[in-house]
Amino acid sequence: MAAHRPSIFIYTAKADPDYLKEICAGIEEEGIFYEISEFAELDLDTLAYEAASESILGSGIGIAGKRIALQMRMLPKGRNVCELHAPTFAQCRSLGANSARAVKKMPFKELYGGRELRTAK
Repeated sequence: MAAHRPSIFIYTAKADPDYLKEICAGIEEEGIFYEISEFAELDLDTLAYEAASESILGSGIGIAGKRIALQMRMLPKGRNVCELHAPTFAQCRSLGANSARAVKKMPFKELYGGRELRTAK
């Protein structure tokens, strides 16, 4: 039986490599370990949910193409803490940092540069 060090799990399916690089950089800046696993064909919600469920720390990130979701273990599948579609690199880095900050029980970094997120009506 292999023992894993406490890490944030990142589960990917055809992830954008630049997004993945920025997410990992954000996690590293917060001093937390991460592990990356590639899957063939899973949807974003499943990737994020399974990553959080299987992480010792309870924090997981799913990346499907250019879509990213942050999930925590006790949340139901599909109820992601944060979900980004075609984000900027700064948003990717902040999402990675926020996954670590959730573990450390610290306030999150802003993802939208102080702007309010507008929703379609």
